[in-house]
Amino acid sequence: MVERRDLDLLHDPGAPLPSLPGHSSRGRLERVLRDGKFAVTAELNPPDSADPEEVYERALVLSEVCDAINATDASGANTHMSSVGISSLLTRAGYAVVMQISCRDRNRIAIQGDVLGAAAMGVANILCLTGDGVQAGDQPAAKPVFDLDSISLLETIRTMRDESRFLSGRKITRPPQVFLGAAANPFAPPYEYRALHMGKKISAGAQFIQTQYCFDLPLFERFMDRVRALGLHEKCFILAGVGPLASARAARWMRSNVPGIHIPDAVIGRLEGANNQKAEGKRLCIELIQQIREIKGVAGVHVMAYRQEELVSEIITQSGIMEARQARERTSAAPRLSRYRPSETNR
Repeated sequence: MVERRDLDLLHDPGAPLPSLPGHSSRGRLERVLRDGKFAVTAELNPPDSADPEEVYERALVLSEVCDAINATDASGANTHMSSVGISSLLTRAGYAVVMQISCRDRNRIAIQGDVLGAAAMGVANILCLTGDGVQAGDQPAAKPVFDLDSISLLETIRTMRDESRFLSGRKITRPPQVFLGAAANPFAPPYEYRALHMGKKISAGAQFIQTQYCFDLPLFERFMDRVRALGLHEKCFILAGVGPLASARAARWMRSNVPGIHIPDAVIGRLEGANNQKAEGKRLCIELIQQIREIKGVAGVHVMAYRQEELVSEIITQSGIMEARQARERTSAAPRLSRYRPSETNR
């Protein structure tokens, strides 16, 4: 059971901050990234329950080391507590939230309404996703919507924020102040296209990127080489996805059943050869974080610990990120982003 006093202590870190010139939101995540600090976000695994305590118990563990917590939106096309519901609970308790919106399940009318509602609740960050197809989930007979995709969703919310209007042209009296994000998968072929596709999302309005799980460091480094060659690291903050693997068996299941997951055979072999596979999966995640933070153009990590939230604080603490994270003078390698201007976007 989460104590009320514990929730009260969480109010200030996620509370709206004073508006600053050049900032799109009043949230902590944008402030941390623009200050040049190595950011940490994490994914809250949504409960199959209507009990808010299940959300708070998971969030308490993550909040110890995270700048924002992702509220997922029926990932894998499986039903869980909604991202809107989780965001409502977390913002009420004072957490900084990244609300995910999947285009699979709602049309543009519902999505624009959700954006206004989220901003009114205090959500400062929105991650725009196309969403996995319904055939990937446990209710394949569901009717997919896909009225928008991730790129058109970014453009839609950017229009709402920067032009104070809906897609219909009707005026918004108070626009949503939100920091816009998108997802990228450097590990899906064709590999040479991944950075270009991410560039399209940045042109559409993405200000931060969270990537799919990184278990193949050489492949991720090649992706970042291309990102730097295109100058994308100077236009957007990139957070590399990481997470602990519980066992070789779990790794094989993820590779076979979770869309977009790439886990090299060498990683599975390392887990199989360990006396304690869970501990080895945690150690591998820590090593990856330490190596990823040295890659030019990476602004942080996004931790996804499916049903292992209790490990997130240990992983981040043992990786040394928090000790090394200090405000520093921004260099050319760290982007100083401005708010979107129509003339800056290539359509």
